[in-house]
Amino acid sequence: MKVLITGTAGFIGYHLSNKLTSNGHQVIGVDEVNNYYDDKLKFDRLKNLGFENSIDFNIKYESEINNSIFYRTKLEDLDSIHKIFENEKPDIVINLAAQAGVRYSLTNPHAYINANITGFLNILEGCRFNPVQHLIYASSSSVYGLNVLQPYSVNHGVDHPVSLYAASKKSNELMAHTYSHLYEIPTSGLRFFTVYGPWGRPDMALFIFTKNILEEKPIEVFNHGQMMRDFTYVDDIVENIYRLIPNAPIRKTPEEIDIQNPSVSSAPFKIYNIGNNSPVKLMDFVYAIEEATGKKAIIDFKDLQPGDVVSTYADVNSLIEVTGYKPSTNIKDGIRNFVSWFRDYYNL
Repeated sequence: MKVLITGTAGFIGYHLSNKLTSNGHQVIGVDEVNNYYDDKLKFDRLKNLGFENSIDFNIKYESEINNSIFYRTKLEDLDSIHKIFENEKPDIVINLAAQAGVRYSLTNPHAYINANITGFLNILEGCRFNPVQHLIYASSSSVYGLNVLQPYSVNHGVDHPVSLYAASKKSNELMAHTYSHLYEIPTSGLRFFTVYGPWGRPDMALFIFTKNILEEKPIEVFNHGQMMRDFTYVDDIVENIYRLIPNAPIRKTPEEIDIQNPSVSSAPFKIYNIGNNSPVKLMDFVYAIEEATGKKAIIDFKDLQPGDVVSTYADVNSLIEVTGYKPSTNIKDGIRNFVSWFRDYYNL
């Protein structure tokens, strides 16, 4: 297959690209490589994918290690996205590129409209005029917002987001449904739950905590440690995405629709939670990092931040039914793998 992956230089996109190319598929990578976090990490990911000199915008780069290609471009650049679809004609599209981060959205709201709304619209238009077998796109557990009923289920309402980031992701789901209905584009939205692992993002808690603990600097623990997250190891995420690719949703007849279930539609459209289904207390998360690093954390307890939620917990039954895969990496093993990578990458 020819698989177009946006966000190839990102955390999940990098791992998924490795998975696909190692199984003989061609990846058409797209990434802006912005400076939301250290772009050296992004370029190093690209280097490992065979794109050592992928610096200039809108140039087609060919991998030095397989038959994959890469374009550095912005999703909101309609002309560039249109040309990529027209020239490459992908079979599958996996849209992982986005302006990420809940807290960043409080101070940089326009970045989320540009990348997450306009950028995603351009991807949908690309699929409209260059039909694909399946469009898989990243949503987020953040869409659940003020929903207090847990575990979070795709059958629950998601009408009360607490950040613009979350609102942009819910918008993606609504946009995808519209294009699925109007243009018969099979779409699957994935609500990611706190993904972690080697090559992870520097703005995430695991990266920040590990760095500060190793440097013997304080870590900020919000809501005084009274939080839980459904931490999900990146290999489990990638395996589920890989298995989902051939399972595109199909249009349903009126008789097949459960009118009591807001997540079900007649359009070829599905939403899935993609998480570990096993929330971890934040302080247990910290203890696991202490164990992996061999150092004690200096903890600075803080109040809950605006836009944050106390707990996340994913009901992943619908995804397991389709892919047959249940995440299996426990938090201690996952953190140990990350710390090992972190020490090696930064020569610590």
